[in-house]
Amino acid sequence: MDDGRIAGAATARYARKKETILAAATAILNRQGVRGMTLADVAASVGLNTTSVTYYYRKKDDLAAACFMRGLERFEAMVEEAAAESAPAKRIVKFLELYLDLNRRVRLGEATPLTSFAEIKALKEPLRGSVIGAFNDLFRRVRSFFNDPSLAHLDKRQRNARTHLLMEQVFWSGRWLRRYDVEDYGRVLERMSDILLNGLPIAGREWRPMPLPDPTPLSPEGLEWRETFLVAATRLINQRGYRGASVEDISAALNVTKGSFYHHHEDKDALVAECFERTFTVTRRSQLDARALPADRWTQLVSTAAGLTTYQLSEHGPLLRASSLGALPEPLRGEMADGYMRGWQRFASIISDGIADGSIRPIDPSIAAHMINSMLNAAASLEAWVPGLEREEAADLFARPLLTGVLS
Repeated sequence: MDDGRIAGAATARYARKKETILAAATAILNRQGVRGMTLADVAASVGLNTTSVTYYYRKKDDLAAACFMRGLERFEAMVEEAAAESAPAKRIVKFLELYLDLNRRVRLGEATPLTSFAEIKALKEPLRGSVIGAFNDLFRRVRSFFNDPSLAHLDKRQRNARTHLLMEQVFWSGRWLRRYDVEDYGRVLERMSDILLNGLPIAGREWRPMPLPDPTPLSPEGLEWRETFLVAATRLINQRGYRGASVEDISAALNVTKGSFYHHHEDKDALVAECFERTFTVTRRSQLDARALPADRWTQLVSTAAGLTTYQLSEHGPLLRASSLGALPEPLRGEMADGYMRGWQRFASIISDGIADGSIRPIDPSIAAHMINSMLNAAASLEAWVPGLEREEAADLFARPLLTGVLS
């Protein structure tokens, strides 16, 4: 064998091993986050020692950044293909179709795991800036889906909000698609596309949310500090991820010592669980208050969706993002996931009742409820994509497009 063929074979082996490491690291990154992933764990999962992995990626952050960049490359390929379609509606449906097909192939073992982008901000600089820059480029490409004379009525802020909404619908769907067999993905595509393009109400119904009481939980007498404590902790965990927000960071943000932190909470898991419980309580109260309104189910649904979206930007917001679930230890993760599912079930019930009373058109209540949960989860970071956003604008910019149609 000549030197060229030897070098070529060595290059191919190097590339294959690098892909194997990336795939294994992505799976661990999705489960444990940037801080929780170790080179030793990745090495063990592919039958190597840690030194062998450092031959490909010198530091853990280098490997995590490579996972994010590879994930962005895969999305860029889908976005490029979807953008070639002739109209906004066709671009959106094609994007969903391509993602669902890739998700299907991952589940069948025909493709490597998809990267979760929830913890990009947990990277250290300068890698964080590079990855965020690449993510922003992807965002702008998806925003181009809305470039069409028929959508001249949408300004840049509205396009940004709808782009964020569409991207988060795709990212979030990976969490609930596992509840469906891959044989049902064609039906899922039809239902998601229908909801995104046509909204939920019957013809003639308008977006008129009614005001609801403040759903913030009341702290017991003498424990008024708890609300401030939990809001500050929630904000930090949303920004840095479950593992990226250390006890030291949380204590500093709350202006308390580590000793004081441990006086009030057994450990960080206990604090995160309390933040989740607060999120569930706020969501539940809003939903129940909406169901008590003297109005049809469509009005009840838009009232709680608008109220919770606005709440995300209030002094008591945001609510804890669901991305923190994946890093929690079992069985705590299962308990918190059940809390989210109860909120999803209440949304599905309101929608189902709305179909029965004739205020909501026949759609899939289960998928619609998942999509509303996705929208509310994404509302926590809406300000990053719509600079200068006022609290009072949030529901109209973000909740309304999902419930009435993203091209409306």
